[in-house]
Amino acid sequence: MKNDSAQKSTFVPYVPASKSLPELTAVAIVLGIVLAVVFGAANAYLGLKIGMTVSASIPAAVISMALLRGVFRRQSILENNIVQTMTTAGEAVAAGAIFTIPALFLWNLTPSQSVLAFIVLTGGFLGVLMMVPLRRLLIVNEHHTLPYPEGTACAEVLISGETGGVSARLVFGGFIVGGIFKALGDGFLLFKTEIETNVGRFKNAVIGMDTYPALLGVGYIVGPSIAGQMIAGGLLAWLVFIPMISFFGMAGTTPILPASDLISKMDAWGVWGAYIRYIGAGAVATSGLITLARTLPMLGRSLRDTLQGIQRGGQNGGGIVDRTQHDISSKWLFGGIVVLLLIIAFAPFTNVGILGAIFIVIFGFLFVTVASRIVGVVGSSSSPVSGMTIATLLIVTFVFQMAGYTGQNGMVAALTVGAIICTALAVAGDISQDLKTGYLVGGTPWKQQLAMLIGVAVSGLVIGFILAVLHATYGMGSTALPAPKAVLMKVIVEGIMANNLPWDLIMIGAATSIALEFMGLQSLTIAVGIYLPIHVSTPIIVGGFVRWLIEAFTKDEGLKKSRVETGTLFASGLIAGESLLGVIIAIMIWLKVAMPEHVLFANGLVSLVLFLIVTLVLWWVSLRAKPLEGRS
Repeated sequence: MKNDSAQKSTFVPYVPASKSLPELTAVAIVLGIVLAVVFGAANAYLGLKIGMTVSASIPAAVISMALLRGVFRRQSILENNIVQTMTTAGEAVAAGAIFTIPALFLWNLTPSQSVLAFIVLTGGFLGVLMMVPLRRLLIVNEHHTLPYPEGTACAEVLISGETGGVSARLVFGGFIVGGIFKALGDGFLLFKTEIETNVGRFKNAVIGMDTYPALLGVGYIVGPSIAGQMIAGGLLAWLVFIPMISFFGMAGTTPILPASDLISKMDAWGVWGAYIRYIGAGAVATSGLITLARTLPMLGRSLRDTLQGIQRGGQNGGGIVDRTQHDISSKWLFGGIVVLLLIIAFAPFTNVGILGAIFIVIFGFLFVTVASRIVGVVGSSSSPVSGMTIATLLIVTFVFQMAGYTGQNGMVAALTVGAIICTALAVAGDISQDLKTGYLVGGTPWKQQLAMLIGVAVSGLVIGFILAVLHATYGMGSTALPAPKAVLMKVIVEGIMANNLPWDLIMIGAATSIALEFMGLQSLTIAVGIYLPIHVSTPIIVGGFVRWLIEAFTKDEGLKKSRVETGTLFASGLIAGESLLGVIIAIMIWLKVAMPEHVLFANGLVSLVLFLIVTLVLWWVSLRAKPLEGRS
């Protein structure tokens, strides 16, 4: 990277503003559309299967480089950036859809393709348009504060593909290691990729780990501080809250809502699923509000500058704007948001009305802001989109009930609002990562934003068909297609309408975040750690620890910077390799290719040893770096 300066204003991207390369070309658009549909379909199935999606930006960048250079003989890094931007739209739209919309199928409703497309398209377009005014605040002004791990990793992949040499070998070395690990673990099922162990006689106290190189790489990129905060939240949930609930509930003779089983019969996962996810949702929602309150002055200045630009007839008072700082016109931006909200309020496709449109504009902007910042810290894969959607559904459903929206019509209206906001959050988080990538490589923001809108449009038109086919084939909520996040959304809406939602758990999470703030801690990242299983935070802290070792025992500043950059390149490769193989595996499953059904080594030892080997390789690669002066 060319960013060595501490001054934001002097940052020079890989392709400077003074240079123009082919970018939003026909070839890039067509390739981006194809990959957006493929990645969207694969992630829809994967998300319905396991409750999470695979980040598409880095795999898309790798595929884009291979096709544009190897097949089409094109050399523009900015075209590659456009392709990966459009591809992430498919993944983001899939995430927003599968976390909420399947609940409609679970209610034995058969939504039409027009309704499904309407929900996803309005949410996706709002996600893009609401995030654009935040670009300067989050991407430019906080360039040295928010790491955006996946966006930075994607930029490293694109630039390494341009420069070749040592950088490319580092990225593709990590790519091979991460890809082989994923293929052997989740593809051929040679070993478990999730391991855990109980802590002595500490009832239901569990330490676990998803042994994924990608999470190791994320931890290295975000560093020990952020990784430490995440694991702190995980430890609080799995070594404090879960054992505490298990201890006080083991003598109970009746189930405690929202669980249907006795606590004494639950394992750690049962307690987490029945109680901790609600606590985590309350913590994330509260921390998000606190984070938003902190940024209100900056947001206010950003909004003021934007409005002043409109009054002056253009950006920067009509002056010349650098290519790398040119966003979509403010008039089109705010006009598009207003039109979308009017369509939502009065369109016959849904029954959310003016009240629903008001909720969408309030919670949409609120959580789009929070989501865009969260992905700058923990990445898109670890962003608690479903947690913020839960917080939205809690309030929206409650108000709808008070306003007389009851029964099935009320539940559908509340879920529709939640689905639109969920899609907006997922898309906003992904475009934030994409705009960070574009900022680093020198892309033109308005062209990326337009590319994302095209990707959302295409993905939104096909995702409903994909969901309908999957439901017809497997059945939403079945063993073959559990749809865990959508089941949770369904339970929340039904719970509020029936007045049996566990508000005490939500408030415990809220109080936890407030207590953390009074301790002087940044509660948001810790809240994310509470909400996610500790199995996600553990490999992230391992990666953060490796980076801490590198920084703590390297005294020469030039050598330290070189080692961190070298490790970041290799970590980026780990993320790219595992992500790409994860998508390939998802596509194979979606195409019903015969896959192994049983894990060969099920005790977890093989997985742990291999993960430690990858960790040592990351540490060794970082240590082998030479001082910056000695690098070619």
